[in-house]
Amino acid sequence: MSLTALLGRLDVLAETLGVEPTITGVAGYLDVIAPAVGTQTDLLWLAHAAVSGELPEPEPFELFRRAARLEGTRHALADVAVRADRRLAPHRGIGIRIVTNAVVVDVHHTARTELATGIQRVVRETIVEWSKHHSIELLGWDSRYLGLRTLSAAERQNALYGTMPTIPREKHPVLTIPFRSTYILPELAIENDRTARIRCLAEFSGNHTAVIGFDCVPLTSSETVGEGMSAAFSKNLAAIAHFDRVSTISRAAATEYRGWRRMLGGAGIAGPDIEPLLLPSVAEDVSPADFERARAELLRGDAPLVVCVGSHEPRKNHLAVLAAAERLWREGEEFQLVFIGGNGWHGEEFKDVLVRLQKNGRPVRAISAISDALLWSAYRLARLTVFPSLNEGFGLPVGESLSAGTPVVTSDFGSMKEIAATGGAVFVDPRDDDDVYRGIRSLLLDDDLHARLVAEAADLPARGWSEYAEELWTTFVASAAIPAGSTPSR
Repeated sequence: MSLTALLGRLDVLAETLGVEPTITGVAGYLDVIAPAVGTQTDLLWLAHAAVSGELPEPEPFELFRRAARLEGTRHALADVAVRADRRLAPHRGIGIRIVTNAVVVDVHHTARTELATGIQRVVRETIVEWSKHHSIELLGWDSRYLGLRTLSAAERQNALYGTMPTIPREKHPVLTIPFRSTYILPELAIENDRTARIRCLAEFSGNHTAVIGFDCVPLTSSETVGEGMSAAFSKNLAAIAHFDRVSTISRAAATEYRGWRRMLGGAGIAGPDIEPLLLPSVAEDVSPADFERARAELLRGDAPLVVCVGSHEPRKNHLAVLAAAERLWREGEEFQLVFIGGNGWHGEEFKDVLVRLQKNGRPVRAISAISDALLWSAYRLARLTVFPSLNEGFGLPVGESLSAGTPVVTSDFGSMKEIAATGGAVFVDPRDDDDVYRGIRSLLLDDDLHARLVAEAADLPARGWSEYAEELWTTFVASAAIPAGSTPSR
């Protein structure tokens, strides 16, 4: 079986290179493949991936490339073939397909997760639009992160719409190798084996590479992220250092990435081109029936509703919101507070304070796993929203709230100020509890201020996901020398 699989991989490689063996067997293929590959780096990368049946990591590939130049490409490829034949099942029997002149989009995590965080929202909205108008291949990784593979039907459905998160892994995937194509990474990749192989692809394969840059929070605000996240994120940056282009989701995020790129000069690495492309903020429609169901679920009486959207982790600063709310309740102000979002890293303290306030009779709740209809209804039902995050690449709830016509209390720096710079927000220092309290109080009690900010939010320009996706496509694909339009070789 392993020899049959190896011969199959060699046959696909030979077809891509435009050569045919003169004699049968592995030796016959290597005799014609080696001269066609020579010592050209991108062809060596392709040949290594095809013969081994996995995308190479940087260090083994460097050893292979040196061996090709010192001992000859045929000798080096023969050694790779021997090692591939010795691997354990099932990987020793893997097949391959090589796609050229293609646009491949790596959505591995989004295809398999039940999460609907800001990153997943961006990925799904973007690839849905791309799928409508362009030829793309959605790919994931095998269970050991050895290589890319075509998504199953269930994974594709989940990648696009988030409706099928519980998906069994394929037992015998076929490796997909992009060659002279465009590789796009629209999500955050932090798995060590995955980022190592992405790094090698970006540095040596000759493919055009592009990535969405969300933020550098694990570096700039490392104290607010989970244990090990900063180290994992550094591996992500090690791969992106060799990409061609990064499109950040805000100017604030571009500032972070450009600071990182300047540091690469100390290692003699030029780094990628970095340009910001602000995410869109367009309110989604909600049916009257869904809106009334949301009203019944969200509201308890007639007191004004304050909404705080985001996961319960230190960076989101929800403890400051709870502290401000408790001060206002103690002053006799009447309002109800609803947090919308799942539990995040180190969210235990938030949960403890929430439970204590509920036991004291405060009108505060936390809701997770909600529908889009409930979320957009919440924005519209709220008198104000609160988003005093300590650091954000974009701050999607700020834009969503404003697009729904609801004023927001948010941080006075970074992307959050960038999003709301033209109106609709009260800006506060999120590290100053008194200022967070002041901002919430002003929008609760000052009707003139509230009316002015509602009017400002209504005048904000509308820009949807279709516009964003097309602008991103132009940035990632039209700017590349490699044409789009998938033409798989086998």
